[in-house]
Amino acid sequence: MKRRNLIGLAAWWPLAAHAQTARLPTIGFLGAGSRTAWAPSVAHFDQRLRELGWVEGRTVAILYRWADGKADRYTEFAAEFSRLKVDVIVTAGSAVAAVKQATSTIPIVFAVAVDPVGSGFVDSLARPGGNVTGLSNQAIELAGKRIQLLRQVIPGLTRLAVLANAGYPTAVREAANIQTVAHQLGLAADALEVRSAADLGPAIDSLKGRTRALFLCTDSLVVSNVAMINDRARVAGAATMWGAREFCEAGGFMAYGANEVDLFGRSAEYVDKILKGRKPADLPVEQATKIELVINLKTAKALGLDIPANVLALADELIE
Repeated sequence: MKRRNLIGLAAWWPLAAHAQTARLPTIGFLGAGSRTAWAPSVAHFDQRLRELGWVEGRTVAILYRWADGKADRYTEFAAEFSRLKVDVIVTAGSAVAAVKQATSTIPIVFAVAVDPVGSGFVDSLARPGGNVTGLSNQAIELAGKRIQLLRQVIPGLTRLAVLANAGYPTAVREAANIQTVAHQLGLAADALEVRSAADLGPAIDSLKGRTRALFLCTDSLVVSNVAMINDRARVAGAATMWGAREFCEAGGFMAYGANEVDLFGRSAEYVDKILKGRKPADLPVEQATKIELVINLKTAKALGLDIPANVLALADELIE
């Protein structure tokens, strides 16, 4: 090889080596549920990232971790992300608290949160004030409308049950809010407190002959067992009210709430801003803008419910 070629190679080699080892901006994505359950949301998140110029493996690295509804894994994965010093962590729901506890410096984006202020994730919606920001699904604000919808489709409804994971403070607060709103609307509301998957079946079975409506406060425990919950509720004769359409696709009766797939797409916009230098404390928490009513007509038929025409007209989607 000629000398000048050797010199050129020597000059090029360190640059090539640096290019190969240069660290891409890294996103730590902690899924509280399963990969399968979160697939539509993750696909939308990834699509929006690409639209913003962040292509996995080329301009950004994404580390996915799935807790499959096991709360002890939140802490494990949050600690891993903290140890790896990822540039931003994306998560949702019941995993947010564990991630927030693991790091006070790495930016955290929650794609979905029920009550971000009440849960202590942020100081206020307008001024998050720390290393955490994201999107609220407005579950607390929508409780009254959900109960009113149940009354419209279940003739003579006077009592409903509220199922919540007693080990998840946000779900407990949501359940208390639902009971308060139900009482204001003239309904009795019974709390069904569960702490493990083994508690779910007996709790739902107990509804038979007691009430025809079951309001679900979602967290990873509930989401990971959605099919079983819907099946048992149907056998018990209880119409389930959920907060997102995906639960109706799994056999639930009705859902009224934020389009969570849309929220995950919007969370990618937070990630984009943070990777470009913005601070979470300066990014206000946004609320859901797409609120949907979804009704599973097959489940309605199994429950012997005839949906009034005015409610059908309000539905964004009817599952048959």
